[in-house]
Amino acid sequence: VMAWWDYGYQINGVANRTSIADGNTWNHEHIALLGKCLVSNENVSHAITKHLADYVLIWTTRFAGMYSDDIAKSPHMARIAGSVYPDIKPAEFYVSREGTPSKMMQESVLWRLHHWKLDPKAEKPLHFEEAYTTRNRMVRIYKVLDVDEESKRWRKEHGPGYPPALQQVLAASKPFEQIHGF
Repeated sequence: VMAWWDYGYQINGVANRTSIADGNTWNHEHIALLGKCLVSNENVSHAITKHLADYVLIWTTRFAGMYSDDIAKSPHMARIAGSVYPDIKPAEFYVSREGTPSKMMQESVLWRLHHWKLDPKAEKPLHFEEAYTTRNRMVRIYKVLDVDEESKRWRKEHGPGYPPALQQVLAASKPFEQIHGF
């Protein structure tokens, strides 16, 4: 299950599923790849996610009146992703004071999965299918469509690590350098 790292322990402990990251994930580049998947547009995200996960979990508490959900955390996701992947521009990923998302945010897979069926203006995801939404709409789980079976076999045979299909994505990364105040 792919989700922002905050929920990794709960996914593992409560749902008895493997998460891509949790609170003990110290590899900044790994968290950056996860951030890239969430803040990129759906096509870019799916091209990576289909090699990593079968499901994506999104925290959507704002529709229950609490604003500490994945959209609230998403500028941090973009900053972390942008610290390793030059194609992610964190300054272009935001929600205005009036509540209007930037073009990059509105096109992100996170925004699309977060808002699908809860916002009448939201477009249906093309590469992800809603599998479960809690009654209070605070947690949403999506099935990743067209999961790459070769990558799935590779992960099963080799354990932790990235399947060869992601080498081009990983090659576009730059080593993380701590930035003062980051």
